[in-house]
Amino acid sequence: MTRADKKSVVRCSDLHKSFPSKSGKGKLRVLQGVTLEVQEAEVVSIIGSSGSGKSTLLHILGGLDKADSGHVYWHDTDIFSLKSDDLADKRNTNVGFVFQFHHLLPEFTALENVFMPALIRGDSPAEAEPHAAGLLDRFGLSDRLDHRPSQLSGGEQQRVSMARALMNNPSIILADEPTGNLDEENTNIILDELFQLREIDHVSIVLITHEKAIADRCDRIYKLVNGQLV
Repeated sequence: MTRADKKSVVRCSDLHKSFPSKSGKGKLRVLQGVTLEVQEAEVVSIIGSSGSGKSTLLHILGGLDKADSGHVYWHDTDIFSLKSDDLADKRNTNVGFVFQFHHLLPEFTALENVFMPALIRGDSPAEAEPHAAGLLDRFGLSDRLDHRPSQLSGGEQQRVSMARALMNNPSIILADEPTGNLDEENTNIILDELFQLREIDHVSIVLITHEKAIADRCDRIYKLVNGQLV
């Protein structure tokens, strides 16, 4: 299948986003007309200097933040035309997030953290547990189901967060520096698992990184410069 034959999973057009400047005078223009399309089973990396707006763009693509102007589409749905509850429901079933900091809930076990998105969707624990356990087994954590985050290594915590991101079978994973706090061995494990998601599950991935060697593994590389993708 050629790229022209693939369907769009996430696309945005002419995104603009500004924040108040620290001085209180004027605005800091972070995004200035960003347009991007990510197709099914495609891995796209976004690189750029610290503070260039990479995370802001990812949050807008994932419906966690709104642009000042422009549009974001998941498949054919303009997400910012949705009511907040409808957007939250659609985000829960369409998008998986993996951040530099795993954001696991400390009082819950690995298994409970993974099936949490399914509970939010309305599934019962009995319905959600088998799939969650299978995901943890896939990521080599079948012996860690009842461990809390504090009992896991950094690499294991990140693998739990990846399993959680897949719980509701999303069409796209948005990953913000997912290996930023890991050593080389765990970085390679996490990256290999991310790219297997594309190969096995045909999941699309937008990967923010500051490492050129990581970006070079992706299908396309964009650099965010002066508020625009190059």
